Formats: sequence, structure tokens, C-alpha cells
Amino acid sequence: MSLAPNSETSALPVGSATPKPLRSDGQEARTRLLDAALVLFADKGFAKTSTREIALAAQVNVASISYYFGDKAGLYRAVFTDPRSNPSVEPASIDHPDQSLADSLRAMLDTFTEPMKNGVAMQNCMKLHIREMLEPTGLWQAEIDDNIKPAHMALVQMLCRHLGVTQADDDVHRLAFSIVGLGMILHVGSDVIQAIRPALIGSPAAIDAYAEHMLVAALSMVEGEARHRQALSSTAALP
Repeated sequence: MSLAPNSETSALPVGSATPKPLRSDGQEARTRLLDAALVLFADKGFAKTSTREIALAAQVNVASISYYFGDKAGLYRAVFTDPRSNPSVEPASIDHPDQSLADSLRAMLDTFTEPMKNGVAMQNCMKLHIREMLEPTGLWQAEIDDNIKPAHMALVQMLCRHLGVTQADDDVHRLAFSIVGLGMILHVGSDVIQAIRPALIGSPAAIDAYAEHMLVAALSMVEGEARHRQALSSTAALP
């Protein structure tokens, strides 16, 4: 007999509603906890959110949190890194020697646009990341070290290859940050986009169209950097 708490109906938080039926494998209980915790952690932060109210919102036994995640910190970590709303980019998908510039840039930009199709979940994920920056638990620094920095360096290396640059300089790093900024505005500025031009991100098809526009802009940035470097070289070669 399984000891997983996914099918229990006792020991629920006081005042909770009758729990919804759960899948026998426990996956639904785990998913409910992730979804409920995302909303609560995004709204209230880690310290002010209790395991009891997470279990109540998820309509599962409070013991499920320790069973699936160990403790509240483990649940918070799982929510923060949940690939459904916070996918990571594999550096190899950006810096691949046999891949075209357009395909490399598309692989990177897709990590910003695809999560947008998750709607409210993505908005809550963005709120959670901002709250983590303001009220750090250590996960944001780990995100920078483990995911953001490797992806940035892969982008820089890829740009160096296509620009014919042997050693990355400040301009290459500026270019990389500028390209990433095209995707970041979708998340940081989603409320502004909704207020001014909501149709731009109002459907999966609209988000795909936005992604293609970002790709064109990113390619133009790289082309502009190449022209800039060529102009500097020509000037330096003048007597």
C-alpha cells in the first residue's frame, strides 16, 4: 500500500473544503501544490506564506508538502525552478557551430516567448522573480550562476563567432544584453503592453508573431554591430 498522502482525506487544514479527487500516482497533488504555491509566494513572499494556507488552496493534505518537497523551502525552490513557467535555455542550443545565426537567436528568444503562452502562470512567475530579488532567499543568485550566466556566455561566444571576433569585448557583451532585452520587456513590461496594445500578446499566434519580429530586430542588431566594427577597422587603417 502506498504511503503517499495524495489520496488522504483526513488531517486537512481547519476550515478547508472537501478535497477534490486525486490521481492515484500523486502527480495531481504535486501539481496542485506547485500551482497554489506559485500564486501565494508571488503575492505574499516566502516568509509570509504558510504551508497550511498552501495546502488549503491546493485542497490537499498539508503533509503532502513534506512528502513531495521536504519542507516549505523545498516547495519554494520547486516553484521557482518549475519548467512550465520558468524554462531554462541550454547553452548548447545557442552556441552550436553548425547552427545559423538566425536559429541560434531564435532558440534563445523562444525561452522568453513560449512561457508567455501560459498566461496568468507566467505573470505570477515574473512576480515571484521580482519578489525574490527584493526579498532574496538565495535562489536568484543561484539562478544567475547556474542558468543566466552560462546562457549569456554561450550567446557571447556565438556572437563572437558570427562577428569574426576572437576575444569578447564590452561591445559584444552590450550586444548580448541588448538582444536579451528584447525578450525581457515581454515579462517585465507585460502590464504596460496589456495597457497599451494587448493584442500583441493576446494569443499564442500573436506571441509567435512577436517572436518573429524580435528575431528580425536581433539580426539587425548583429548586422549593425558588424558594420560598426568594419567602420572602426577602416578608420584605424587610414594613414
